[in-house]
Amino acid sequence: MEERTIAGRYRLTERIGSGGMGVVWRAEDTRLRRIVAVKELLSRTGFDQESVDRAVREGRIAARLQHANVIALYDVVEHDGHPWLIMEYLPSRSLATVITERGRLPADEVVRLGVQLASGLSAAHKAGVVHRDVKPGNVLVTEFGTVKITDFGTSRAADEAAVTASGMLVGTPAYLAPEVARGGKGEFPADVFALGSTLYAAVEGAPPFGQDGNTIALLHRVADGRFAPPQHAGPLAPVLMRLLDSNPETRPTMAEAEEMLREVRFDETPAPVPGPTPTAVMPAPVPVEPSPAEHAHVQYTHARDSSAQQPPAQATPAQVTYAGTGAVPAAGPGEEPRRDRKAALAVLSVVVLIAAMVIVYLVNRDEGESPLAGSPTATTETQGAPTSAADTATQPAGTTAAEPPTTTTAPAEPTTEPTTQPPAEIGSDQAVSEYFGLLPNNMEAAYARLTDRFKAAWSPTFADYQGWWGQMSAVSVSNVQAVGPDTVSASLSYTFKDGRSVVEQNVYTLVKVNGQWAIDRQNGE
Repeated sequence: MEERTIAGRYRLTERIGSGGMGVVWRAEDTRLRRIVAVKELLSRTGFDQESVDRAVREGRIAARLQHANVIALYDVVEHDGHPWLIMEYLPSRSLATVITERGRLPADEVVRLGVQLASGLSAAHKAGVVHRDVKPGNVLVTEFGTVKITDFGTSRAADEAAVTASGMLVGTPAYLAPEVARGGKGEFPADVFALGSTLYAAVEGAPPFGQDGNTIALLHRVADGRFAPPQHAGPLAPVLMRLLDSNPETRPTMAEAEEMLREVRFDETPAPVPGPTPTAVMPAPVPVEPSPAEHAHVQYTHARDSSAQQPPAQATPAQVTYAGTGAVPAAGPGEEPRRDRKAALAVLSVVVLIAAMVIVYLVNRDEGESPLAGSPTATTETQGAPTSAADTATQPAGTTAAEPPTTTTAPAEPTTEPTTQPPAEIGSDQAVSEYFGLLPNNMEAAYARLTDRFKAAWSPTFADYQGWWGQMSAVSVSNVQAVGPDTVSASLSYTFKDGRSVVEQNVYTLVKVNGQWAIDRQNGE
């Protein structure tokens, strides 16, 4: 194309868009050395005073709006008798192009886009500005999912008179509110309806009243206000129906619409039910089984004793129970203890004593203490043990009324193992802040904090990653907020080496990789 310079400083380099209100060019501001978007306004009636007045009015309106989701207007100039708007240049595609290329968008993605769009329009309404032409073609979406509303060329400040009183249709029929299609004024509620129509088109693939080359037929359908409920919106559907209320009096405000969109939730995981903190359970004594030889000897002795002729009333001897062993018959009244019984009892006593000491040793070894060092645990475990096998086995006959000697193994007292406290785990929001803190100077470390899914979607190779971040001279992150256990929203500010600056609002999904947070998705992609 033939190179043109507007107002002595804006050199047009590429045509990037066009519409009913004008043509948009990518241009270079030769004075400030930055890239801008220049809109050349068109008029069906020629470039008369009305066109110039509209351009000046748009400049005044846009000057009121300073918001991250609204395209900034820098200047309004006149060149060869034509009005030109100098605006922020945002590398992006229109939502209309995205829908054309991808078809229906996922409902959760549409919600994230809708929150940003409603936020920008809510700021406009607070400034007293009605857009009057909200549609996918006037919504810009960056590759990172940032949304900005543009083209206030048909907008009108609430306190100014319309300059289109000649009867020219203002707005796109498929996205008009029913009251506007019936001849009413396009006020704040009409923007809310147009927002609903835009989001409906994104999630369903077409606007509520369809698309028709016959403008009159389409206007009749819009004025009637009836449309098919959304089929693919999921939890977003009730919000869309509220925004598309045919009665402007009961339709929510734009601020309410923003709040409703923020409250839409997908696939919520129920929070764990609070309950009492589990209490420590004392370990049960470890049973000590006798060896096969000892067990067989006890059984043989018991069988031989049972074969002796005993009076029925005195045939049931008293039982002596050892921890972890079976019952062993004690000597009955007047019965002489036998040598083999003494040996069995002596062996069992020694086995039980050794087992108790082994248990104490193992417990205290885990705690870094020796049971032989006079610890309370060791004292407790051995306190009730007989001093020798002879003490257990040489009780006089006929003394069964006294309690027989028993050995019990007390469980070890639970103690807190001295360990080094691990470093405090960082939250997903801090992980996002740390990630952007590495850029653009430490790209290798930053690239390592991305999952394979994220890399495949945004930067398949490290060279691609370097190509993008290598354009930046500075990156800053602010308003970092955890909106879920693994979801974080953040405002990002990029400063390019050519002097440009871009502000974005993104939502990140993180996952744990080897115990560390890694960025897995951006704005659901």
